[in-house]
Amino acid sequence: MMIAISYFLSPVGYLRLEADHDGLQSLLLNSPPADELAALAPSHPVLVLAHQQLQEYFSGSRHDFSVPLAMTGTEFQLAAWHALQTIPYGETVSYKAIAEQIGRPKAMRAVGMANNRNPIAIIVPCHRVIGANGQLVGYGGGLDMKHWLLTHEKQHAGQ
Repeated sequence: MMIAISYFLSPVGYLRLEADHDGLQSLLLNSPPADELAALAPSHPVLVLAHQQLQEYFSGSRHDFSVPLAMTGTEFQLAAWHALQTIPYGETVSYKAIAEQIGRPKAMRAVGMANNRNPIAIIVPCHRVIGANGQLVGYGGGLDMKHWLLTHEKQHAGQ
């Protein structure tokens, strides 16, 4: 199975996207290109769509993504990642709320670990999950990036 790769320069840095014929497999944060791929426009249809939707997201005009996803993980991880996709744009929920939503009310730490392994950042919005006390906690791109993404969404939520 051939994997296509592209890079997207966003306001929060380079994003590395990988897709196959089934959909987007990963969106990695803080991934500057090491070669000429950075300058190439994506040709794979999933990557073309992902770039378009990311551009719209960062401009504030897109609140939901429709690019096909091809995530792989455990049954628990997939349930947690699916729950992340139900968090409304511009809003946040706690790890406990996600654990309850997937029917595992005591699995807050496991939800945190699933978030940590989320292969498709931003599009599967793990940045919208916060601590029970309302504090920003843990994010693969760092707390500054998490804060930027949440602030960006709050600014554009009414549009």
